[in-house]
Amino acid sequence: MTPTAHTPNGLDDRIAGALTGAAVGDALGGPVEGYTPEQIAERHGGRVQGIVGPWNGDEWRTARPVAPYHKGNGHITDDTLMTHALIRVYATVRDHLDAHAVAEHLVPDLMGTPRWIPDLEAEALPLQRIFLAEKWLVARLHYGHVDPREAGSGNIVNCGAAMYMAPVGLVNAADPAAAYAEALDIAGAHQSSYGREAAGVFAASVAAACTPGATPASVVDTALSLAKDGTRAAIEAVAEVAVRHTDFEPALSPLRAAMAPYDTVGPDYRSPGLGARRPSRLHAVEELPIALGMLLIGGGDYRRSVLGSVNYGRDCDSIATMAGAIAGALHGAAVVPHEWAKTVAEASRLDLDAPARELAAVAREVFVRDTARRRAREEAFTLLTETPR
Repeated sequence: MTPTAHTPNGLDDRIAGALTGAAVGDALGGPVEGYTPEQIAERHGGRVQGIVGPWNGDEWRTARPVAPYHKGNGHITDDTLMTHALIRVYATVRDHLDAHAVAEHLVPDLMGTPRWIPDLEAEALPLQRIFLAEKWLVARLHYGHVDPREAGSGNIVNCGAAMYMAPVGLVNAADPAAAYAEALDIAGAHQSSYGREAAGVFAASVAAACTPGATPASVVDTALSLAKDGTRAAIEAVAEVAVRHTDFEPALSPLRAAMAPYDTVGPDYRSPGLGARRPSRLHAVEELPIALGMLLIGGGDYRRSVLGSVNYGRDCDSIATMAGAIAGALHGAAVVPHEWAKTVAEASRLDLDAPARELAAVAREVFVRDTARRRAREEAFTLLTETPR
């Protein structure tokens, strides 16, 4: 039987699972981002088991260093804002994207269209919410007129580009190598070095998760087959620890210890050292290896993978975004707890279904275009290699 849009684990279902899973992971991780596992457990009387309120309660508007963001109560953060912005670019172009598409479509979207920003509780331009590493896109491409393929050079190296690359993996579902190449091209406008590499490997991981029969182990193996330099070494080190655990609780410290040699931020996430986030072939962003590690520990189960990511702390909204996207792509939308998705959609005033439907339509159109292009090349190659009579 050929999967249809309504078939569990069909393309539409996996896309919906990945995008809803990413948004819910983002919302779960937001209120505890930047803290240690110990601080999280002390603040919440144990490990976070679902959606929680702001770290500082009703003082979220003024409490530092979190203010003025209302992170918690089901509010998504910039990870999801950027993911949905990239989907809108795909919906416009309706084909593969590159760095020039970022300049021509993504940057104007960030600058020109007010949207509801959940953790600001206001209508605002996305540009007013995104972090400095994402504002770099506007500074370099709109004001600096830098070649989009090179604009990421000079930016701080973090997971800013990687965090919203799930749509690239979904458009290239079951073709990780193509997802990797396309994400690297797109991310060239935003990041360099291991930040750009993480974008490619995350997109490839999502594409690999869409492959029928995929498992957490096969996703990690695919990531390792494509990853380069410090990113590959970090994923390998974290995975070696993760496969020895089936519960995230005893794995929290070992995972951090495995990641530490490749992470430039250092032990205090809120006070990185002078060498932090600089280009290097030896280092890696922390978020992707830990997300893959939590996927292995959780056996691909959505709840376990995402809650492990959330309780890891540090940049846990992005870790949970990535783990949620991959787990959702593996198993489809039904694995994302309905009560979580409903709360996030209502609290964030966000339609979680429409972006998935739009991207599924684009993915089908792109596949048709790719098939036609491949057949045209096959015909041309056949003519080129025909034996003269």
